[in-house]
Amino acid sequence: MKIAVAIDGSENALRAAKHAITLAQYFPEAQLEVIYVADYNKAKDERLLSQSEESLLLKRKQKMDPVLELAHTVGVKVKTTMLKGNPSQEIIKYVNTEAVDQLVIGSRGLNAFQEMVLGSVSHKVMKHVDCPVTIVK
Repeated sequence: MKIAVAIDGSENALRAAKHAITLAQYFPEAQLEVIYVADYNKAKDERLLSQSEESLLLKRKQKMDPVLELAHTVGVKVKTTMLKGNPSQEIIKYVNTEAVDQLVIGSRGLNAFQEMVLGSVSHKVMKHVDCPVTIVK
């Protein structure tokens, strides 16, 4: 079983990662993959503030560190994947091509009106991936 969790460094993403780690503990044969997507719009701002490509990569990896530490603490092996682009589109494309069995993703907790007007990554992903999705609030 291949379990993937998409994170962005937020508290909601950390809660989603904790849930994915728990799932991986219950399925010892499961592979856990942590996916981080660098948003192009945000990446441009990061690049302007960054002094080098290495420091930009380090900042992105630091967003993954808490999740990797949690997994290591409970003995769950993790594969990490860093993608670039629009988060919802990249997650959909990756999950559908990599034969993921279960995707876990955090929700910002938008109400129905906010979601209708603004949309959300979790909502878009849920509608377009080919596997079951757990949205953690």
